[in-house]
Amino acid sequence: MSEKATLKRRTFLYTSAATAGAVMLGACSSNEQSPTSPGSTKKPGGGPSDAPKGSETKPLTKPAKFNESPMLAEQVKAGSLPAIEQRLPENPYVIPHKWVKPGKFGGNLMMISDVATGGAIAASNKEYSYGHSLLRWLNDGLNIGPGLVESWESNDDASEWTLHFRKGLKWSDGEPWTTADIMFWWEDLVLNQDHTDVPPDECKSGTGKVATLTAPDEVTLVMKFDVPAPLTADRLAMWVNGTVGNGPKWMVPRHYAQQFHPKYNKKVPKNWAAVGGLFERKVDYSREPACPTMTGWKLKSLKEGRTISWERNPFYYCVMPNGDQLPYVDTLTMSIVQDKQVGKLQMTQGKLDYVHGAFYSVDLPDISTMKQSESTSGLDVVLWDGGSGTGSIFFFNYDHPDENFRALIREPKFRKALSMAVNRSEIQKAVYFNTGEQTTGTLSPKAKEYLASDEGKQVYKDWRDMAVKYDPEAAKKLLDELGVVDKDGDGMREFPNGQKLTVRLDYPADTSDEHKKKNNYLERDWKAIGINAKQNPVAPDGWSDSWKAGKLTSHTAWEVGDGPNHLVYPQWLVPIEPERYCPLEGQWYNVRGTPDEGKQLNVDPYKRTPPRMEPEKGGPVEQLWKLYDQTKVEPDEMKRHALVWEMIKIHIEHGPFFMGTVANTPRVVLAKKELKNIPRKENLALGGFANPWIHPTPAVYDPETFYWENPDQHTV
Repeated sequence: MSEKATLKRRTFLYTSAATAGAVMLGACSSNEQSPTSPGSTKKPGGGPSDAPKGSETKPLTKPAKFNESPMLAEQVKAGSLPAIEQRLPENPYVIPHKWVKPGKFGGNLMMISDVATGGAIAASNKEYSYGHSLLRWLNDGLNIGPGLVESWESNDDASEWTLHFRKGLKWSDGEPWTTADIMFWWEDLVLNQDHTDVPPDECKSGTGKVATLTAPDEVTLVMKFDVPAPLTADRLAMWVNGTVGNGPKWMVPRHYAQQFHPKYNKKVPKNWAAVGGLFERKVDYSREPACPTMTGWKLKSLKEGRTISWERNPFYYCVMPNGDQLPYVDTLTMSIVQDKQVGKLQMTQGKLDYVHGAFYSVDLPDISTMKQSESTSGLDVVLWDGGSGTGSIFFFNYDHPDENFRALIREPKFRKALSMAVNRSEIQKAVYFNTGEQTTGTLSPKAKEYLASDEGKQVYKDWRDMAVKYDPEAAKKLLDELGVVDKDGDGMREFPNGQKLTVRLDYPADTSDEHKKKNNYLERDWKAIGINAKQNPVAPDGWSDSWKAGKLTSHTAWEVGDGPNHLVYPQWLVPIEPERYCPLEGQWYNVRGTPDEGKQLNVDPYKRTPPRMEPEKGGPVEQLWKLYDQTKVEPDEMKRHALVWEMIKIHIEHGPFFMGTVANTPRVVLAKKELKNIPRKENLALGGFANPWIHPTPAVYDPETFYWENPDQHTV
């Protein structure tokens, strides 16, 4: 069978699957967009219009009394645990979500984990608790609320921030939590050259200079920057924090960790940081049961390659509005299953209670199977908005090592032509089951800058639509204008100088089916306009180094999901590191202000250590940098929005630098029908924002509030 025929057959099969899946998808939730999406004009669907929506933005009143789990009440009665009033801080964090209701204590949640290699637990296992975060995002990132920090303020130019922590916080072992636990992390790990921890972004100013952190007392932390740092609060709400994985530690239980540090224990070897990773393992609450934590559940046991067990933290500082101390569920049991099909079989057989699809590759194609097995599994299919601005993307290496190819890639007409040659309607149907919205590629449609004003909404539409229309004839015309034509009569176009042109669709070999399916369409559609495209799986182990060195042609297995605003994680908007579309120019920015900045300037950019390249003077990358540097020190939010809009206009004029397919497709969540307080799409301020790691989901929706209608029926 010919290659062309094979692709047609694949298209038929994917389309058939999409048709069946779309029927099931419609039974789960409306396909309409959230009305808060910039491009939406429809009313929300998929749930009652009077459903409790969003979260309160002002801290709720402290409950008059507190209630606790019966198992803890028994320990208090036996004298093995202090009374609840002594375990909670003076002012606990009161859950502000409007959809939560008082629940019942008890029971176990059966969950699933897919990575456990050498004791390193998947980062996803930490995404269920916001407990270590200083501040918390609310309403899908539109607002910032308290966390461990009860209140905070900055000076007039936002160069000094004062954080006031809750009085009476305690670690899971009952020991007091104080700012000394932050200063231990800061002084003995981050500022210690013998340790691998480095200052996180929220501790750096716009000039790259590290802030000064001081702790005037046990509940106050002061952060001083050399210039205004207006995004500090947003950045303190990012990630889940607390251990190795997603986000920095930000705190370490000093009373416990000192025994593993040579400064405090002379028996620890001088090369302590390198000795088998002992310190890192001992202070990782997701691997070491003895390590105290501030999360709702604490690790009970870890059986390599089998199960991870968590139990309630009796000192957790979060309560319901009625005074119930969280979590409601006593224990979590995570089974480690590395074979995806085995895991999905367990779901259909009813062996699992809650599955966050992003962590176990439960995607839209699985909905049909999950719905058909509903009577056996007892699982509801819940759909939250993913919030992606692109779906599966493709982008070229703007710093390609071949000068001829680099010049072509840097031509906006070339990238626009290839974007316009892609039939996104077929991808939307076959890969995303007619959900989401077709896009050229933007940051998340839920980002604040798009919702701030009519101008923001228009900028979003202009970016989304700039090269989204499927128009192969217009694409051919753009290529003709560039001199990229078929010179030798073989049906495929060559470089303007007659050199053979082959576009490699590079991707890590272990990527998901979503990206591989999309790549089949790219290959087909680009060949249809005379571009010889070939898919090229790359060994995962060597992928990152090859990309950062500028050796690859394209990246076709990622998505852009970032928000809640463009500036907390701006790497897609502006090249400031080597992972994305300008690897060498991004690295040039990355080393600014470091000892490497002025080194090896006479060395070939691709042979420098690290490989890096200065951007073209006055070119789009330099323009983006200048605007970005202004945003980092601009304290006025609307002025920052305006600077972001100017940056987006550069993307529109000189882009697309990355090209999307379908934005804001649903994220699948599976939950037992008897499991309560799980928000539906209509409960969430923007319909959900599940994809970005920096907006940690489901942690932002506080799984500690989940409860069983009949807890006694769900014990270990």
